[in-house]
Order: sequence, then C-alpha cells, then structure tokens
Amino acid sequence: MEIKLSSSQKKIELADSVFACEFNESLIHQIVTAYMAAGRAGTKAQKTRAEVSGGGSKPFKQKGTGRARAGTIRSPIWRKGGIVFAAKPRSYKQKVNKKMYKGALRSIFSELIRQERLLIVDEFQVDAPKTKSLLKMLDKMKIEGSVLIIADSVEENLYLSARNLPEVEVRDAATAATDPVSLVKADKIIVTQAAIKEIEGLLK
Repeated sequence: MEIKLSSSQKKIELADSVFACEFNESLIHQIVTAYMAAGRAGTKAQKTRAEVSGGGSKPFKQKGTGRARAGTIRSPIWRKGGIVFAAKPRSYKQKVNKKMYKGALRSIFSELIRQERLLIVDEFQVDAPKTKSLLKMLDKMKIEGSVLIIADSVEENLYLSARNLPEVEVRDAATAATDPVSLVKADKIIVTQAAIKEIEGLLK
C-alpha cells in the first residue's frame, strides 16, 4: 500500500501485511489489558499472626480470670494482631504470546491509518530545546488534542521540548512498537519515515 507523506507530496510504500490488517477489537482489548496489568506494582504486603513481632508468651493464665482464654497477643482478634488473610506481594502479569501481541499492534496501526490519525513525515526535529518551538510546529500541522511523536531515535532537543506538555508524548520506534496504550489513547500520531520503516520490520 502507498501512503502520502504529510510533510511533502512524496509517497511511501508500506507492507499490507502490517498496515492493512482487519480491526480485531477483542485482541486489542486483551493486549491493552495485559500491558496495563504488567505495570501494576503488586507490592502490597501485610503480616500474618506468625509474622507480627511479639506474642511469644501466653498473656494470662488459662482459667480463673473471667476473661476469654488467649494464647497470644498477636491473634487477629487482638489490637495490633496479625491479619487473617494477609495480602502478599504478587505479579499481575498476564501471559500473552508474541504472535498475538504483534497481531494486535498490526491491527492498531492499520486502524490508525484508516481513521487518518497517523501522520507520516520525512523527519521531525526541533532546532532548540524550547517548548514554544514544538508548539509552533504542531500548530503549523493543525494538530489538536493529545499527540504521540515517534522517531527512529529520540533527540535530546525534542525530548526536552515535549516533557512539559502533558498531552505530548515522545517515543522511539522500538518502544512505540510494544506500547499499545500510547497508540490507542493518542488523538494524532506523528511518525517519521525512518521510524515507520523500523516499525514495519519489527511487526512483520
């Protein structure tokens, strides 16, 4: 398939097997869910009665006190006692094979092209690390809302210009090709010619 560059009249040839796939909503949902789940810390931890310090001796004698019998002050029914079903560190990662992951990303890129949300440019560079310079470039391209900029390698000036803009993200091609969440949530995606070719190679 041929796609016209936004920055010129030139056209670029892209593989149909990567950028002309059917939209698979259920697969994309599964991949996005797995990606977000893998980012969860899963570090919550509580102590059981065996792990709470203290409570080594019986707090009072078994009979004659008029109180309920007790063997330790770290019982779950006591203040400062252990937790019955204590939470432990865990992993939220979901197993997704590479074939499914690549298939979902191919489906996402294909749908972005159909919706005209993917803009391919020759190159995207900022001369100086200034946010105003980047905003002028985006205004010139008539881009509104959230935007994801994908380059074959992220230059320092571009990174520094975009880091104070909450609706602008910058990714290199290798990272973008494995990040379905950023691709789905962006209103517009600007990708350089070199980056789109690199993504094509990664997703074939």
